This record gives sequence, C-alpha cells and structure tokens, in this order.
Amino acid sequence: MNRSYRGMSAEQRLADRRERLMAAAYTLYAKPGFTATTIERLCAEARISNRAFYECFGGREELLRAIHEQCVEESMAAITKALQDAPQTLDGQIKSGIRAYIEFTTSDWRRARIMHLEVRRSGDVLTASRQRAVEMFARLIEEATIAYEPPPANLHLLSLAMVGAIQELLIEWVLADPGPSVEELVQVALLVFRRSFRTVDDGV
Repeated sequence: MNRSYRGMSAEQRLADRRERLMAAAYTLYAKPGFTATTIERLCAEARISNRAFYECFGGREELLRAIHEQCVEESMAAITKALQDAPQTLDGQIKSGIRAYIEFTTSDWRRARIMHLEVRRSGDVLTASRQRAVEMFARLIEEATIAYEPPPANLHLLSLAMVGAIQELLIEWVLADPGPSVEELVQVALLVFRRSFRTVDDGV
C-alpha cells in the first residue's frame, strides 16, 4: 500500500521532486553552468535532500541529459507546428522553420545556453544527446525541403551543414556583448539557406 505524506502519494512526491530538480537545473546549468553546479547546490535550489536527489536521477550528468532532451523536444515541437502552418513552398518552409527555431530558442536565454553552449562545455556528457538532436533537426530540414527543387548537393549533408550554421549563429547570440539581434540572426540564416538551396525570397 502506498502511504501518503501531506496529501501526496509516494509517486506524486517523486514526481514533484523531479520537477523541482529539473527547474533548478534549467537555471543553474545555464548559468553558472554544468561544471560549476554541484549536487548540493541543485538540492538547495530545489529544496530537497541529497538522498532525494538520487531517488530521481543517477547523477548530475543524467539530469543534464534530461534537461537537454526536454529543450530539444520543445524546440522540435515549435518548428514542426510552424512548418505545418507555413506556405507549402520551398522558401515558405525555410522561412517559417528558421524563424520558429531561432525565435523559440532565444525566447528563453536558459534554453539557448543549454542547447548551444553547455552542450559543448559539458565534455562527453551530452555527446550522444547532441548527436541525436543534430540528426533530428537535419531530418526535419530534409523532410521540409525534399518535395521541392533538387538541392545542389547531397541533401543529408547539406541539412547537417545548415544545422551547424544556425548553431554557430546562436552561440554568437549567447556569447557576444553586445550580441546580434534576433532579427539579424533570422536574416543571416535565411540568406545562408536560400543560397544553399538555390531559392529566392518569393515574398512569403
């Protein structure tokens, strides 16, 4: 029989602690960063004990992977919706997808830092998660563009290159002082995509 505490079952308490740890890590892993954030600091921020931490996650690394995967899933959902609502032209898909990703990522500085800065600073912790994310975003580009004009190069490699270009633009946004505006990021990314896919702005 599950015993309740303050009106919460054991499962609800575990879910609540996990959610609080995720919220604490979302801020602390973004700044001061993963390597500078101890389990003790995470627990203090989440208001739980160190023992309770290990009931939720196997360590700081597992928590970081959970945060990163959540950021990727939310970003993918935002882009997918934008592509579904976009004009069914090559330029329409490119324009809507790029704007959706850049605006969604930069709408929360923590998301931008975790996905594009801490993912590199954390060493090998996010190597596999980062590679999966890159493949997912590249596949999304392929699916959004394959029905239109044939690209001037291998579509998969071209899509990977486009993912890398946007990542570097967002790293600049995170680190530069003063940084470029979101609109500048969108316009530069659009220029790179349009030239790479041999398309022109059709006014969409």
